[in-house]
Order: sequence, then structure tokens, then C-alpha cells
Amino acid sequence: MGAAPGRLLAVSDLHAGMADNRPIVESLRPESDADWLIVAGDVAELSDDVGWALRLLAGRFARVIWTPGNHELWTPREDPVRLRGEARYRFLVDLCRDLGVTTPEDPFPVWTGPGGPVQIAPVLTLYDYSFRRPRSIGKKESLRLAYEDGVVCTDEFLLHPDPYPSIEDWCAARVAETERRLAARDPAVPLVIAGHWPLLPGPTEALWRPRFAQWCGTELTARWHVRFRPEAVVYGHLHIPRTSWYDGVRFEEVSIGYPREWRRRGHPLGLLRQVLPAAGARIA
Repeated sequence: MGAAPGRLLAVSDLHAGMADNRPIVESLRPESDADWLIVAGDVAELSDDVGWALRLLAGRFARVIWTPGNHELWTPREDPVRLRGEARYRFLVDLCRDLGVTTPEDPFPVWTGPGGPVQIAPVLTLYDYSFRRPRSIGKKESLRLAYEDGVVCTDEFLLHPDPYPSIEDWCAARVAETERRLAARDPAVPLVIAGHWPLLPGPTEALWRPRFAQWCGTELTARWHVRFRPEAVVYGHLHIPRTSWYDGVRFEEVSIGYPREWRRRGHPLGLLRQVLPAAGARIA
């Protein structure tokens, strides 16, 4: 490595607690001393594994930007950290700050490398079951059908919304605060939005099990890409790595996924996705 122009890279769904994924995490390295890395959630389930992975990456990349997925927010019985909900999230924020990792609670950093300047907004938005299918049925019926079909997210057992009365209330609070921060930023500076859950329901149409879509985001963010016009949106959660376009905005699903998934499909888009400079852009 050396003085080569840097890149803004992204990855998600490392699931570093899985023995077969750990070597993948250990293999993630920059090509330049100037490379930045967005880690868009689901680093691991246990707090020690989250710390191990982020510490490793923070020691290699010029900057690491993290936003949690649902798995970091779980409270597994095996984890000595028994915090739940918002308290667990704040614990992870403090852990990241000790490691020098940027979180959704920090000022949005500005990428000034090739393709910049671009402000990077890591966001925690959660979900509220509004991506359910069909949309005409209520949450109660949608969950009943999911249980009947055997398609139930583990969040129902391990992700707690404390101190909010429900995950929908926590989601609404997170969306309102994040929207306020996005609206207050200088619109003259281009933007990349990075979060774990898709901003809009379109990407969930590729799910093999459509019932799972209700745990995949919120309609409250479905127009953010139109309102804020980001250069790109980075997300994970679906374990369907791909590049797609909505209303002229590039969406990058950047997940590694579970061993059973990547063994079948490989890593056709690579382990680390280049967000900036965009494909085809010249590097001075």
C-alpha cells in the first residue's frame, strides 16, 4: 500500500461470529492507505465479536463508518452484555468511539478522495412491518401468516425495543431524528446514505420468501432517495448483493451473508464494493 488514490468501499452482513465467515473478515484489506470502509450492519451477534471485527478493520482502513444491523441489536443469552434496545445500541456506539469508528451518532464525515467531496450519512432506521405483503393486510395478520409459513425473523425473540413500547415506535423516533439531520445538512454537498435496512420496498421484491419483507425497512424512508438525491445508497440485510437503480439513484446491496449463501453463489461482485469513485469515473 502507499499513496494511491483512495476509494470509498462498503460491506455488510459479515456475521463474524460464524466460524466460516471469520477468515473472510480477516481477509478484508485496503489497497491504499487512503481507503475508507462503510460497514453497514450485522457485523456479529455477540458484543465481543463485534468489537473484534471493528477493531481489526479500524486498524487497516483510514476510516471505518459503522451503522448497526438487527443482529448487533439482539440480546443473545450467550452475550455477557445483557443490555437491550436503545441501551445496547448506545453501548455499541461507545465501543465504536473507543475504536475510532464513526457511528450514526457522530457528525457526518466528508469523503474528499476521488469522486468527492461527498458527505457520508450512516443511518439507523430499523423497520415497522410496513413492507409487509400484501400491504392491505394488517401487522397482526401478516405476522400470523409468517408464523404459519415458518418465515419468522429472529428479531421477534431477541431484538427488544426498550425503552420504546414497540419496534415501530423506536423506528419512528429514529427516522424522525435522522430525517431532521439530513434536512439540516448543506444540500450543496453531495451525499451517500448508508444503513442496514433498504430505504424502500423495491429491493425486497427479490426475496425468495416475500413474507420476510416486513422485517426489512419502513415506508417512512421510501422517498428519501428522491428528497435528498444521494449519489448512492448503501444497504445490506437482504443477503442479495447487487447494484440497482431507483429514480436515477444507485443502490448498492453489499452483504457477505451466511456461508450456505456465499458457497452457493460465490462473491460475484467482490467482498468489498466500491462506492466512490463510481464505476467509469476517472481518477486524477
